Amino acid sequence: MTINHAPALHAGGESLDAYLGHWVAASEGRTSVAQAVAAMAQAGIALSDIIAGGPLNGALGAEVGQQNADGDNQRQLDVIADGLIIDALRKSPTAYYASEEEEAILTLDPAGELAVACDPLDGSSNIDCNMPIATIFGIFRAIPGDATGSFFREGSEQVAAGYVVYGPQTSLLVTLGEGVAQFTLDPATRRFVLISRNVRIAPSTREYAINASNYRHWPEPIRGFIDDCIEGAGGPHGKDFNMRWLACMVGEAHRIFSRGGVFLYPGDHRPGYMHGRLRLLYEAFPIAMLVEQAGGGATDGFERILAKKLETLHQRTPLVFGSIEKVARIASYFSDAHFQRVQSPLFAERGLFQH
Repeated sequence: MTINHAPALHAGGESLDAYLGHWVAASEGRTSVAQAVAAMAQAGIALSDIIAGGPLNGALGAEVGQQNADGDNQRQLDVIADGLIIDALRKSPTAYYASEEEEAILTLDPAGELAVACDPLDGSSNIDCNMPIATIFGIFRAIPGDATGSFFREGSEQVAAGYVVYGPQTSLLVTLGEGVAQFTLDPATRRFVLISRNVRIAPSTREYAINASNYRHWPEPIRGFIDDCIEGAGGPHGKDFNMRWLACMVGEAHRIFSRGGVFLYPGDHRPGYMHGRLRLLYEAFPIAMLVEQAGGGATDGFERILAKKLETLHQRTPLVFGSIEKVARIASYFSDAHFQRVQSPLFAERGLFQH
């Protein structure tokens, strides 16, 4: 059987290495950051190869019988991903490494210039389902001799952030503080090829992503916003909406970068969920930097995510991000003490919310 392959639209396009090289040449003091981003990309390529093989590479989704630092059951691929990233970062000037899979901060190179925070594998429950999973990272300038201080700071102090999402294609989105660039992994050359230099999030949207099964647990502002979306063209938003939910935050983010949308993972009334479930350092901070650099917004409902300061290593946070108009709209549901809600045709009566 003969298969005719369509020509690659970006064959011969600029590689990640070339892109980083041009960025380094434009100003002093950038080499270490570029090296760390390149290391994360190399770990992503290695991990992509393993994921592509799925069960041919073993029981990747099997639990290994222990929990990570955040209390979640570790799966085989979580451990593999963490190890690949550590090995890659040891070849870069990374002093400190903080990970969802590690109880404490690791010192990789005491003389290194950077501190890298990472969720090695976002969406672990999707491993055996052939659905999107991802790696998230944020990079800070290290404070020499101070591992804790290198991470316990505001998200706005990140110098770079990115993610690798493993799906039908393996894609890398990265910001170096000058917008967001998108790369796609060319499996033939095993290199990331530039697809877009300036990814922008659509300012408004007709899509939202939330786990609707938790509706009864949500705070009133979140219920109010979703109820108003469900009312569609006849409701306050004046248009119909679609709902999405992939159980992988980066999968949702990648769709939002592609066509707009808003993602909501609020805190709720369940034990252990009061402050949300997503981690501030290695999930919310990197995503918020990417989103803002692409013209979107990111909030916990009351405060801009990048203005928050880390207080505990595995600190959790509510998170809303995406199209700027909708993020601002959701924040207004929290900030307006006199926001009046009428009865929803699909859910129980909503009362006056006051905070």
